[in-house]
Amino acid sequence: MAEALVIRGLSKRFGGLRAVQDVSFTVQENETVALIGPNGAGKTTSFNLITGFQRPDSGSVSAYGREIVGLKPHDICAHGLARTFQVAKPFGAMTVLANVMTGAFLRNKHAAVAREKAREAIEFVGLSAKEQTAAKDLTTIDQRRLEMARALATDPRLLLLDEVMAGLNPSEIDQAVALVGKLSKRGLTIVIVEHVMRAIMAVARHIVVLDHGQKIAEGSPREIVENPEVIRAYLGSYVHPPTPGET
Repeated sequence: MAEALVIRGLSKRFGGLRAVQDVSFTVQENETVALIGPNGAGKTTSFNLITGFQRPDSGSVSAYGREIVGLKPHDICAHGLARTFQVAKPFGAMTVLANVMTGAFLRNKHAAVAREKAREAIEFVGLSAKEQTAAKDLTTIDQRRLEMARALATDPRLLLLDEVMAGLNPSEIDQAVALVGKLSKRGLTIVIVEHVMRAIMAVARHIVVLDHGQKIAEGSPREIVENPEVIRAYLGSYVHPPTPGET
């Protein structure tokens, strides 16, 4: 498989805090990779560095053979990388359709074409019945779907999903897992940040683990759940759930 995304020595400091420290990993084309770790591990900062919302202090980010550090977020999106945000950021007063059209306008300047492209993305994520609903009136899971639809409307080759399952109940998580699976089958390369480990185990084929801004492990899901350092830093309760009555 060809390399879709190559991260080398990525570092970012905020004052005295080293948010990301010399992180390196590679994502192959058509692969789903999970980026996991405890709160404050540097996952969202890594997404911000990859997508141009923040500039790294050092390191390189190459997407489909092109160095993208220094490019603006909209230029990186035009290169084929789209993202969702940890906190959904819809245009609240605008309809679902209008929100997704903002993504479609990246490659389609004519309103009729952008509208059709937006409707395709809305249908794919299961929001067709709500395309005229104001974004602020959507449920949490539907706002997550809207985030995905708006990103999909940009025609990405690589999709970065930042905690799209946060705040969802178990049934909604199952729906979100199914949607990520549909995206993968569509041929998209996916990097997903998520804390819901049963979801990660269902969708990811490769996992990168961060702790205090550093990569502490990477490998297959089986390798990760058996890694003592990862269990210590993050997966203790997932691998060894407490027995009833324990605190």
